[in-house]
Amino acid sequence: METDEIADCGSRIAESGEDGALAREAFKRRTFSFGARVVRLTEALPKSDAGRVIGKQLLRCGTSVGANYRAAARARSRADFISKMGIVEEECDEAIYWIEMLCELDLVERKRIEPLLSEANEILSITVSSIRTARENARK
Repeated sequence: METDEIADCGSRIAESGEDGALAREAFKRRTFSFGARVVRLTEALPKSDAGRVIGKQLLRCGTSVGANYRAAARARSRADFISKMGIVEEECDEAIYWIEMLCELDLVERKRIEPLLSEANEILSITVSSIRTARENARK
């Protein structure tokens, strides 16, 4: 996804029409890819107690981002969409927490995990923007 698309994706996810549908499909692929990257990361973590516990937490919330976005994309109403996107926001924020914990504990080299952390922050930003747009559109 190009930088201009990233900046505009949040508002287009909440829209209907062809542009909105394309943005939803792109974001669906992006959140799925994020989940797959999380799975690969957790498989590579040390087999220590900390690695296993943090890995399970990250695996749960990291894969939940895409699963809950798919549910949001099939929402029955704007209120349902906003509610389900709120879950995406919470799960993504939790994934960021666990990724940062892995860095803090030196369980993974920061340079190796930085692209995933950056992607998580971008997904979170797009999600928050989409929720904001959907709420504004609901008031109109």
